[in-house]
Amino acid sequence: MDLAIYFAGLASLIVIVDPIGTALVFHSLVPPDDRRFRLKMAFKSVLIATTLLLLFGMYGEPFLNLLGVSIHAFRISGGILLFFTAFNLITKEIELNVEKGNKDISVFPMAIPMMAGPGSLTLAILLFSQSEELTADLAVAASVLTITIATFFCMLLSRHLKRVIGKTGDDILRRFLGVILAALAIQFVYDGIVNIAGS
Repeated sequence: MDLAIYFAGLASLIVIVDPIGTALVFHSLVPPDDRRFRLKMAFKSVLIATTLLLLFGMYGEPFLNLLGVSIHAFRISGGILLFFTAFNLITKEIELNVEKGNKDISVFPMAIPMMAGPGSLTLAILLFSQSEELTADLAVAASVLTITIATFFCMLLSRHLKRVIGKTGDDILRRFLGVILAALAIQFVYDGIVNIAGS
């Protein structure tokens, strides 16, 4: 496994998935005292998100080729989409409609769009498209699994995270990650333009 690609993928996914922020959203949507339900929702959310990220990442590029869309064009459009996501992270407040009762939140909003939203799915395709060998693909897949498993444990510990971080800490973290994501998005756009111009 290529460790350089693994850590690069992990850093990118941490920025956009934001396990701590996702866990705080999870905490606000599930009953605090129903441990079995919390475990079920956390596991189901992570399973769905991991499956989507891996499938979309591995087979997204062949699907784009089938449509006649080059990966360089997708890098540009994906970078713009990631920048929009970053802009929202920095400038907008998260608004949640908290509902009482054991409502299934695993598909929406936890798996989609919190963990496997447009930004992370785009990032998955871009990461897999940059890996040309099996070891590189395994490194990207391992980074996806690492971030989703980390998110799972953050969900299980969300009550304690909420107590330690609070709303102010979450706001600071989310905006800082948004700045990093914006820089990453610009890099994707730049790479796409350079490759199209050079071809």
